[in-house]
Parts: sequence; structure tokens; C-alpha cells
Amino acid sequence: MIVITYGSDISKNTYDTLAASDIGSYLNADYSVSLKPNLVVPGPASNGAVTHPEVVEGIILFLKDFGVKRIKIIESSWIGDSTKSAFKFCGYEELKRKYDIPLIDLKDDSSTTLEHSGYKMDICDEALDTDFLINIPVLKAHCQTRLTCCLKNLKGCIPDGEKRRFHTLGIHKPVAALNALIKTGYCVVDGICGDLSFEEGGNPVQSNRIIAGRDPVMVDSYCAELIGYHPDDIEYLTYGKKIGVGKYYSKDVQVVELNTENKSVVDVRRSNAADRYRSFIEEDAACSACYSSLIYALHRLGGRKRPDGKIHIGQGFKGKQGKGLGVGVCTQGFSKCVKGCPPKATDIIEALR
Repeated sequence: MIVITYGSDISKNTYDTLAASDIGSYLNADYSVSLKPNLVVPGPASNGAVTHPEVVEGIILFLKDFGVKRIKIIESSWIGDSTKSAFKFCGYEELKRKYDIPLIDLKDDSSTTLEHSGYKMDICDEALDTDFLINIPVLKAHCQTRLTCCLKNLKGCIPDGEKRRFHTLGIHKPVAALNALIKTGYCVVDGICGDLSFEEGGNPVQSNRIIAGRDPVMVDSYCAELIGYHPDDIEYLTYGKKIGVGKYYSKDVQVVELNTENKSVVDVRRSNAADRYRSFIEEDAACSACYSSLIYALHRLGGRKRPDGKIHIGQGFKGKQGKGLGVGVCTQGFSKCVKGCPPKATDIIEALR
């Protein structure tokens, strides 16, 4: 089961996403729960690199209403940056004060050596010493691994020296093995404005959605297609599936969408990542989720394939006829249309090719 909620009321939408999910089948009020966001660098979530504090706040409120009393936030920023600075500048110290939630800097933590699939690795004890871990990544592209989402977010649960070693080992297989050793209780993906190409942020693409599910491989494989990749394009997903971390998303998986009638209209003037592609697009009241799929698709193709004529997208094209390519179900009157609400970037790429 995957639940998706659209809109800009981030905390409420996160709460509603969990309330509509099957998390209650796995969670117990007596559990100790660890929340693992992505705070790779100190900076605002609007840059597309870090988990919005409002997402974590929505999870905290849901857990408290569920009866959970033992909650902590755990994280380790990437090598060279301070987790404590990230907690401060990303808005997490306010969550600590408001809800009396401890912030655990895993850079200061002890570790235990475990092994899976031939890979020995040191894992921070705080990540292991919990009954239920909620993985809260940002859905964003990555210059090395193409996608960074649920599986790769757990790389923040290992010491800095181990992070360096993962790269010498080729990163993909160790990341998959790490996810076999750290059991994820549930995944809540911040899909508000993930970066277009790089883990550090700077090219955010506004999508305004929260995505949640139990299986990290399933959630990652679903998210991969949203930004223009097939699951097998992401090596650590292939390995994760192979060693039993989870299964790929398929059409048999139940997908529940909330607030579809309230999908926000994107302000293309504020979309920095879209500047280089705007000359290809004829936009009229496009929803952010639909528009972001188009931007991810165009970015994936780069300069290798320029569209013939304008690409039409937006609610303003409902009921209209036209020649050329339309993106989204609102443009089904065009001679060629990539249907979906929103369509996946992978489908848009195929249409452009």
C-alpha cells in the first residue's frame, strides 16, 4: 500500500497520509520510535535538500495521538557538515522545544559491526536500539546514484568513516546491505520540492506531495518513476530487491491518493529549475505534481532530445483540442497525450523519445 497526499499544508497532510495508511498494522503504542529525516546540510528545506520540519511535526502529532510516548529524532549530516548546525538551521531545535523530543547526533554515537551479503559495516547504535524506525527522506535526484530516497537515507545511520568506505566499495551494494540490517518500520517521503540533480540542493522542483508506505524498495521504485527512472536504473534498488529488502512497485499495489481535488497550481515564475526548459512549455494552470514530472523528464533528456513544438500542460487545456504533445489528463484533447494525474516522468520521456 502506498498513500499520497497533495497540497501545501505540510504538517496536516503528513498526519492525514499516515492516518490513511496501514502503519497501524505494524506500530505499537509501547514502542520506542526513532525518526530519521534527511538533514544532509544546514539550510532551508525550500532548497530541495533536507526534510521539512513540518513533515516531521506531522509524524510526531500522529504518533502522540496513536499513544506513542518514546520518540526521538536521529541523524548524521554528510561528511564535513555539522549535524547540530543542521538541527538548528533546519528548524529541528524548535521541534525539540515544542514537543520535548530529543535530537540525537549520530556523529557522537557508538557503533556496532554487523554483516550482511558479505559486507561488514559499523552501524550507529541509536539506529539499532529502537523498536520502530520511521525513515523520512527527501525525494530528489542524485548526481552519483540518480535517486536518493528511502534506502540511501539510511546512510546517515553509519559513522563518517563508514560513509567514506561505502564509496570505495561502489556504494550501491553496501547501501542495500545496510537496509537489510536496519529494519525500517515505515517510510514517509518528503516530496514537497526535491532537488533536480544533486543531494546538496539548489535546484528544487515543486511537487507538493507526501508519499508513504511500509516497503522501502517499493516506495523507492515508485518514486524513481516519478522523477524519470526505471527501478533497475538504480543499482541499489536492484540489489535491495535481490537480497530481500523489499519488492518493486507494481500495478497490483494499492495506491491511495488524498486531496487530488486540491492539487496546488505551480507558480512557474518561482521554479528556478524550470528556467532552462520554459521555452519548450506552454503552461496554463498546471498542478505542481504534473509540472514537476515534466521538468524531471526534460532534465533527464537534457539536450539530447528537444521537443517538436511546445509541450502543453495544465488545467487550462481541459476540453480543448490541439496539435502536438500534451502532458497530463487535462490535455487529452491534443493529438498526442501522456495521460496521468500526474503522469510519471518515465512516461513523458518515452513520449518525447
